[in-house]
Amino acid sequence: MLVHDICSSMEAWAPLAWQESYDNSGLLTGNRSQKVTGVLVSFDCTEEVVEEAIAKGCNVIVAHHPILFKGIKQLTGRDYVERTLILAIKNDIAIYASHTNLDHAPKGVSYHLAQKLGLQSGKVLRPMRDALRQITYYVPEADAEKVREALHAAGAGNIGEYSACSFSSSGTGRFTPSAAANPTIGQAGKSEEVAELKVDMLFPKHLESAVLGALFKSHPYEEVAYFITTLGNAWQDVGAGFVGELPVGLSATDFTLYLKEKLNLTYFRHTPWQGKLIKRIALCGGAGSFLLADAIRAQADVYISGDFKYHEFFDAENHLTICDIGHYESEVMIKDAMHEYLSNNFSTFAVLKSMTHTNPVSLA
Repeated sequence: MLVHDICSSMEAWAPLAWQESYDNSGLLTGNRSQKVTGVLVSFDCTEEVVEEAIAKGCNVIVAHHPILFKGIKQLTGRDYVERTLILAIKNDIAIYASHTNLDHAPKGVSYHLAQKLGLQSGKVLRPMRDALRQITYYVPEADAEKVREALHAAGAGNIGEYSACSFSSSGTGRFTPSAAANPTIGQAGKSEEVAELKVDMLFPKHLESAVLGALFKSHPYEEVAYFITTLGNAWQDVGAGFVGELPVGLSATDFTLYLKEKLNLTYFRHTPWQGKLIKRIALCGGAGSFLLADAIRAQADVYISGDFKYHEFFDAENHLTICDIGHYESEVMIKDAMHEYLSNNFSTFAVLKSMTHTNPVSLA
């Protein structure tokens, strides 16, 4: 197995196209053609994590947070970022990060936080927009199934829990090949009519090249008639945050105990309780203040996230209770999920979970 296989596996779960513009997910150090001796899964990538990888014979680190966010003009070891990169490069260790793309992915960060809390009837809090496209193409009836299967194999036609979705309508295609054409059907200079199907499918925007490649390769015509439409639909399976419900409503006192027990918290910051049973929960792993308005619109009783600034707590305005449990605490469970995912996908080398504690925040 190669580093490329690890990258491809992670991107099948969380495509890089789903990351935020400021992010730097993907392969940060290493060569894609490098053979894998072992994988160490970590929440962050620090010098200590790289040293652990060296000691355990792992030449790939898969982390949630990228060690490298900004461009670097010198690599001199002046800070922990440069020292970590130098140590990894010297020891031929590839570092891969899956950050906000994994936040947005189905069964990503917020989903696993919701699972820890036992939420039911859940859905994405803010579904992603401008991520879906529709392809419409025309194909002779005799070749329709072959082309349809090729596009499905390339990732088109998936809607929620349904696959191989398409819509077809029959009609008559008309064309006249020029003298320079090499028609599959008909002759140069003669008008031709063919029984054709018009086929519509949805596909993720980031798969456009693959879908078009499959269309051109499988279609019998040398000039394929097709068009792509940008959709305004929200992609309900992909996006930021999560909202769901507890099996039963809890009082503020019971919810406090429940939250601490489920997430192993010593304390958390919160705005005033609203004097009602707590049942509907919105949440976002990491820094989630940007989703507060979405949580209010979702009529959540509580919004759980991390990294709220002082003045942002006022924005709750008694619509709900903000529970700031900390950045690390709201996301760290994704390390277990990444470890399980990669372990299930690769059996020819060790996939280990890092034992290095990387939370930079301590409680006095």
